[in-house]
Amino acid sequence: MSQLNSQHLRNYPQKPKQVYLYGTCLVDTLFPDTGMDAIEFLEHQGIEVIFPQGQTCCGQPAYNSGYQDEAKAVALQQIKQFPLDIPIVVISGSCGGMMRHHYLELLGDEPEIKSFCDRIFEFTEFLVHSLHIKLEDKGSPERVALHTSCAARREMGVHITGNQLLDQLDNVEVIKHDYESECCGFGGTFAVKHADISAAMVGDKTKNLLNADVVRYVSADHGCMMNINGSLEYQKQSLRGEHIASYLLSRTKEQGGSKC
Repeated sequence: MSQLNSQHLRNYPQKPKQVYLYGTCLVDTLFPDTGMDAIEFLEHQGIEVIFPQGQTCCGQPAYNSGYQDEAKAVALQQIKQFPLDIPIVVISGSCGGMMRHHYLELLGDEPEIKSFCDRIFEFTEFLVHSLHIKLEDKGSPERVALHTSCAARREMGVHITGNQLLDQLDNVEVIKHDYESECCGFGGTFAVKHADISAAMVGDKTKNLLNADVVRYVSADHGCMMNINGSLEYQKQSLRGEHIASYLLSRTKEQGGSKC
């Protein structure tokens, strides 16, 4: 059974009182506003958000590069940061896939490990399947595209839940760009080890996003966005991406900045 098909067999918790937020190392170090926006959005839904200060990288770079022992050490440290039996909401489908699926391969399926992995929920799937959220769009009409990382698409189904959320926004037209499912070329360490191939891949991705004639693209993964935005900046193009947590918050807040 594929990891994506197994999503339909999951027992999603129904609107908990508390959740942990796993912010990812990219958000923590480079894009802290996204983490704050995700917290604000969840708090607007009446949920208390706990952000453990000791959280760091999920271990995916070491794991994908073959450093199993180092990845295990990082993974075990992350598990210690989230002791309460409440959902862990991850604002990256790629990191979420690592923590839900690959921790089991890395650490084994002992009860403590399996319990942790079962509590991992990517941000958009949590909004759709646990909160059954209904969004009221308060923004101006615009056209956007959705980009999902290939790992998040395969392992977490974020292309499905991301589209379901954007489709609720009455004033937003979601444009499907050509080769939408193709990788942007980031792939973490792949972009460093195979820079020329990565550059060609992100060139194709940016070309197709620009051809879609949208005002912005939306994504749930800052790794991809960092790669795509960097390429667009190098090309002196104005198009940029926005994390879906920030985008949903901005679309559902009262104009002028008051809370929804």
